[in-house]
Amino acid sequence: MHSLSLSILGLGVMSMLSWFLCILVVASQICGSSKAKMDIFILAGQSNMAGRGNVKEGKWNGNVPPECKPNPSIQRLSANLQWEEAREPLHADIDVSKTCGIGPGLAFANEIVRIKGGHGYGNVVGLVPCAVGGTKIEQWSKGSHLYNELVKRAMNSVNGSDGGGTIRALLWYQGESDTVREEDAVAYKHKMESFIMDIRSDLHLPSLLIIQVALASGEGKFIEKVRHAQLGITLCNVKCVDAKGLRLKDDKLHLTTMSEVHLGLRLAHAYLNSTTHHFYHTNVR
Repeated sequence: MHSLSLSILGLGVMSMLSWFLCILVVASQICGSSKAKMDIFILAGQSNMAGRGNVKEGKWNGNVPPECKPNPSIQRLSANLQWEEAREPLHADIDVSKTCGIGPGLAFANEIVRIKGGHGYGNVVGLVPCAVGGTKIEQWSKGSHLYNELVKRAMNSVNGSDGGGTIRALLWYQGESDTVREEDAVAYKHKMESFIMDIRSDLHLPSLLIIQVALASGEGKFIEKVRHAQLGITLCNVKCVDAKGLRLKDDKLHLTTMSEVHLGLRLAHAYLNSTTHHFYHTNVR
C-alpha cells in the first residue's frame, strides 16, 4: 500500500512537472510572438528627400525641429545595413557627396507613431534611406547602381528586422534634375512607370504602395512638364503628394526646414489614408 501511494505521488509530481513545462513553453511562445513587428518605409529620390533643411553654406547647424526628434519606436537602416535609432540627418551616410540636413523622413515616422498611439504603438517604424542628391530618373533605372543599392537595402531591411518586418511603402521625391532638358521632362512619365513596375517585381511586392511627391521646384525651366507627368501616373496603388507652394530656401531649389517637416506630415497622412494601411489594419491587427 505504501509503495502504491509513493507511485501515485510520483505520477502526480511528474504530471505537475509536465504541466509546468507546458506552461513555460506556451509563455515563451507568447513572449516571442509579442515582439514588435516593423513597418518599413523606403525613402528614395534626390536632395529634397535626403534633406537640406538647416544646411547653410555647406554646413548643417545641428538644429532638429520637435517633429523630427528621435523616438525609440523609429529605426533607420544604416549604410552598413544595421538597424539603429533614427536620428537626423537620416541620409548622412547615404548621400555622402553633399551635406545632409533635415528631410521629411523623421517627421513622417513621428506622425505615424503619434497617430497610431504614441509609445503604445505596437509596431516599430523602420526607415530605409536611399536618396542621393542631383540624380536623374534614368540613374534609377533597373540595373543601375542606385537601383541595385535600393533593392539590396530594401531586401536587407526585411531580413534583418528583429521580430520580422514588412515593407509598407516607397516614398519617392525626385525629378528636379529632369527639368533641365525638355526631352528628359517628356520622357519622365514612362521612365517613372517603368521604375515602379521594376521595383515591385524585384522586391516581389506587386502591389507595393508608391507615394511620390510632385515637384515644388527644379533645376531647369521644364518643372511643369515633370509635374504633369507625376500627376498623370495612374498605375494601381500610386499616390501623389503635391509639394507645390511649400516654401523654398534662397537657392529656389531646396525646401526649407519647416517645409520638409510639413511634407513629412503630408506623406504620413497619405499613407494612413491609403488602402494599403486600411487593408493591413483591418485584416491583420
